[in-house]
Amino acid sequence: MEPESITVDPATGLSRLTDFLQMGGPAIWAIALLSVLTVALILWKLYRFACFGAWSGGRHSQAALMKWKAGQHAAAIGLLDGRRSLRARLTRAAMMAAHSNLSDTEAREETGRVAHGLLAKARGGLRGLELAATIGPLIGLLGTVTGMISAFQALQEAGARADPSTLAGGIWEALLTTAAGMAVAIPAQVALTWFESITDRLREDMEDTATQVFVSREATPETIRALAAE
Repeated sequence: MEPESITVDPATGLSRLTDFLQMGGPAIWAIALLSVLTVALILWKLYRFACFGAWSGGRHSQAALMKWKAGQHAAAIGLLDGRRSLRARLTRAAMMAAHSNLSDTEAREETGRVAHGLLAKARGGLRGLELAATIGPLIGLLGTVTGMISAFQALQEAGARADPSTLAGGIWEALLTTAAGMAVAIPAQVALTWFESITDRLREDMEDTATQVFVSREATPETIRALAAE
């Protein structure tokens, strides 16, 4: 006996989706738009973190640090040329600052400035996810409240001829917006927490790498002049 094939009619699915949106009123349309923007923002952040080398482990930075500690400063910097990961870019900036004629304090401040800018790029878009996680339930609650008001107004107008089933139908339709708002807010909050943990790990790795660069730096004027002449 052959298994029955399951077919889905796209027109039927679209009709059901349209009916669902119409039942929720304007609030559900706003939540639907918010959900699309939230998914797009999450995908964009995943792409950005991949470009920033969030999951690469910093292999090139560690290799450059080994050369730096061995005194091969020019080779260490060259190994990081053109790298796009945040760890590599911060490591190169720290090495360039330590390799320059800047004092130790000035070199550290310059490295901190670069690190601040790189971390700002890593945090880009997190405010949007935070906003989605905050306003999603609020929009849903607003839709529920307005739906309940409409349901009770209809009940009042019906008077003695009021049908309890009509009121119950109006209430569950109003509650749809609250459920939809939570369905958007929960993934947004989960993604926000995950992305923040990734950013924190990047910050810790960048701080550790920069510290290793400056700990290995010989800051005597003679050495600085010799490095600058390489």
